[in-house]
Amino acid sequence: MDHLGPDAVLTAMLNAGIRKARLKRRDLLMRGAISGALLGAATSLALAVTVQTGQSIVGALVFPAGFVMIVLLGLELVTGSFALLPLAWLERRIGAAEVLRNFGWVFLGNLLGSVLYAVLLVTALSMMGSATQLDPLAAKLIAVATAKTLVYEHAGLAGLVTAFVKAMLCNWLVCLGVVMSMISTSTVGKICAAWLPIVVFFAQGFEHSVVNMFVIPAGMMLGAKVGIGDWWLWNQLPVTLGNLIGGFALTGLPLYVTWRNAGTRASAPAAAAPLMPLPDAPAEAAVSAS
Repeated sequence: MDHLGPDAVLTAMLNAGIRKARLKRRDLLMRGAISGALLGAATSLALAVTVQTGQSIVGALVFPAGFVMIVLLGLELVTGSFALLPLAWLERRIGAAEVLRNFGWVFLGNLLGSVLYAVLLVTALSMMGSATQLDPLAAKLIAVATAKTLVYEHAGLAGLVTAFVKAMLCNWLVCLGVVMSMISTSTVGKICAAWLPIVVFFAQGFEHSVVNMFVIPAGMMLGAKVGIGDWWLWNQLPVTLGNLIGGFALTGLPLYVTWRNAGTRASAPAAAAPLMPLPDAPAEAAVSAS
């Protein structure tokens, strides 16, 4: 049996948070950029499949491929860090400055990778801007970018609240995907467990800050009447905040409270303490990205 119990999963979550906090800035940026690009590629695939089939659920079924690659490669996704690092801080294994450092550099890396992929994809879809006919995927990207910004702006405060709540719901499920990838020590087990909540999030059109780092700039470059201010004020900022609250308050904290016991609590205070071993499995197997 490669299934880990709740205590072991919580230990894995805490260990992952500690390791992420100790990564060098270069690694946070590089792993974050790769993650942003992979999630952008998964998003464009999902939208292309939706356009081809006319069924959004089909796009949702393939979208988790990008998330799974991020998990298996041990990369950095800021939305997953929102659930893991605060737990290590609650256990006094890392400081608040280390948490914020991780969030900041990974966010920047995710943004750079997402925008880079958007530039490359737009170049391909528009034949370097020389195409005379709009590609169906390009038209879909424009529509999605508009829906994620101008529709919220038109609704005013209700739009901001809607974006924020959709972001909370999104990262509740995304972080469940992070946690569920830790319940197995096998590659197949990790893939299957992580796939489920990601399908649920994408199929319902919830708001993911890193997905939006790709899809909104791509739509803008293709001709969506969306400005940089529209992107950040009506989507990126409220969605990032909603992802933070959802990941920590709806996933990380409840699991920490209900699973925390003498076996998973750190006995030594501080950053110099050794990482907690994972019961019945090597500690390295506990590390999952996101």
